[in-house]
Amino acid sequence: MSISFSDLIFYAFGIFVLFLTPGPVWIAIISRSITGGLNGAAPLAAGVAIGDIIWPTLAIAGSAALAASYANLLLYLKYLAVIIFVVLGINLINNQNSQIGSQNLKLSKSRELAGFTAGLLVIIGNPKAALFYLGILPGFFNLSKLTIADCITIALVSSLIPFLGNLTLAVMVEKSREILSSAAAVRKLNILSGCLLIFVGLLIFIEAIKHQL
Repeated sequence: MSISFSDLIFYAFGIFVLFLTPGPVWIAIISRSITGGLNGAAPLAAGVAIGDIIWPTLAIAGSAALAASYANLLLYLKYLAVIIFVVLGINLINNQNSQIGSQNLKLSKSRELAGFTAGLLVIIGNPKAALFYLGILPGFFNLSKLTIADCITIALVSSLIPFLGNLTLAVMVEKSREILSSAAAVRKLNILSGCLLIFVGLLIFIEAIKHQL
């Protein structure tokens, strides 16, 4: 690799600091963790992680112009993410009396897939991410000298740091929810979680509208 270990550590620290900035992904992770614990949040975190690999890779390849060419497609993906989050939220509110972990396997698998897809679309549907990485990466590395191994390493770091952070956040929320086992508490948690998921969808929708203006 052409990049030094110290440069990589410095970049990893920068990504970690950025992760600490709360955003829609944080809200979604907390919401999924409240009702499903780590198992509920992990698919969403995995979807986000895949997206976090794609954009820095495209940015390193100098394809910000390509991302702009597909602006309409990315906008449609963003609207799809809105629908998924809102549907997940409404479904959770409609099943507010369901005990945590009481859903059948088929429904659980469906929610896992929906969570993964939502996490992926949140990142892929944000072309600003490519421009963001295109803006910060030159501050850490000489992009003209990067090898394939360098690109793979940078993409993995860009994905792994937020992924581990999201899982840690999910575990913290899961531990705190264990003390809330009464039916009334579960009902309130389900309603709160559903509202948070819908809120995330609305945030993405507002961002999509701004992108069109």
